[in-house]
Amino acid sequence: TRASIGIQDFDVRVQKAIGRHQSYEMTRDVIAELRTRGVAGINVDILYGLPEQTRDSLSRTIGLVIGLRPDRVSLFGYAHVPWMAKRQKMIDESRLPGLDERRRQSKLAAEILVQEGYEAIGIDHFALPGDSLAKARDTGTLRRNFQGYTVDPADALIGFGTSAIGCLPQGYIQNDATTATYQLRVEAGGKATRRGYALTLDDQVRRDAIEQILCQFSLDIDELALRYGDFVKPVRGKVAGLMAAAPNGALTPWRGGFQVDPAWRHHARLIAAEFDSFLAAQPARHSLAV
Repeated sequence: TRASIGIQDFDVRVQKAIGRHQSYEMTRDVIAELRTRGVAGINVDILYGLPEQTRDSLSRTIGLVIGLRPDRVSLFGYAHVPWMAKRQKMIDESRLPGLDERRRQSKLAAEILVQEGYEAIGIDHFALPGDSLAKARDTGTLRRNFQGYTVDPADALIGFGTSAIGCLPQGYIQNDATTATYQLRVEAGGKATRRGYALTLDDQVRRDAIEQILCQFSLDIDELALRYGDFVKPVRGKVAGLMAAAPNGALTPWRGGFQVDPAWRHHARLIAAEFDSFLAAQPARHSLAV
């Protein structure tokens, strides 16, 4: 059994800026209660790039988190997308850290977690040695979905609740985002699903290529070709372009694809984005990669 606790930042100024009031004591007591009731696995989420956030405030938050000793820590960059999340229009953008400060916050947070005994998993997760995520990373069985890294091999993820997203072999579905409408649909015995997207074979190839890069820092085109045949051609063509444009040593040719040099792994999200056919078509809808 596993529980995930959103922390973001314990700093009072940061919490006030984002309208989220959650004390360290409250979080500590909730985690203690979960463990008392037999919930062995504890995940926590920390954000960088929040309004009013500094490296000092982030360091203090991470210090408190380490004292709680969760099994896993997710370190995400705050996504400021007021054109999608209307409530974010209430946030004063002048109080947001700049891009360089975001990078520094991310780097500092990762360094502290590693110094305190956590192992880096992929691009934004950390886990204690022996955790199933660390084992999956080492055995090449680590997976990633829209909720983060996982060891679950299931090809279906069903979302419950307002706006929840589900993943099926055929594609993605999302529940109604309005609480009242969602409740009415469920109470009437109907479907809560509001919209869906059916994956094409090209989508599936690109999804698997992106997952490989984000989980293993490599892209195995030979393996993809065994499963998808000629449908890997567009991805193979993108590999050739990336290899030609990449700085010397950043990408090493491997099994028709490449391996990302350890010194360049912090760019894995940007490398993976090159294979996302939707990203280029709608660049303004997405948040910063850092």
